[in-house]
Amino acid sequence: MIFDPFLPFIASAYRVKYATEPWEFRDAAALRRRVFCDEQGLFEDDDRDEIDRIAIPLVALSFLGLDSDEVVGTVRIHEAEPGLWWGSRLAVAERYRKVGQIGAGLIRLAVSSAHARGCKCFLAHVQSQNAPLFHKLHWETLAEIEIHGRPHHHMRADLSHYPPIADAETGFLSLPKRLAA
Repeated sequence: MIFDPFLPFIASAYRVKYATEPWEFRDAAALRRRVFCDEQGLFEDDDRDEIDRIAIPLVALSFLGLDSDEVVGTVRIHEAEPGLWWGSRLAVAERYRKVGQIGAGLIRLAVSSAHARGCKCFLAHVQSQNAPLFHKLHWETLAEIEIHGRPHHHMRADLSHYPPIADAETGFLSLPKRLAA
């Protein structure tokens, strides 16, 4: 591999955790706006809705040296009724999408932390182009639907593949595919 000083730096590790710091909440919201409003045009100015009032935001943070420095991925989870949890608004910064473990890490923590909080069923509406990733992560498609004019899969996680993670505020370190092997 040849070093090219003109290529943007990509961190070699990521912390996946619940958002706990004001900058994490702010930057997660900004990332969602970039992905869902600017890139995809699904929403006019902001993608926030009523679910944000009760949702728990999760973040993937690039990890440089000894400290986290940038929100590179986010998702939110919420309990719609006792035992029924939903994940939504999964977003990864464009230059980090090829890293390979950021979305999967967010999905893992989303389902596993909900499992620790009493989740009996975890659902999501997933854009069709992302359904193969979810299938690899032990999700099943319940139906194919259209949301915001785009094809989606109504999906359910197989909780047997997501052991409970009770310490989601600390989360875990995730390595890119090239370093995890």
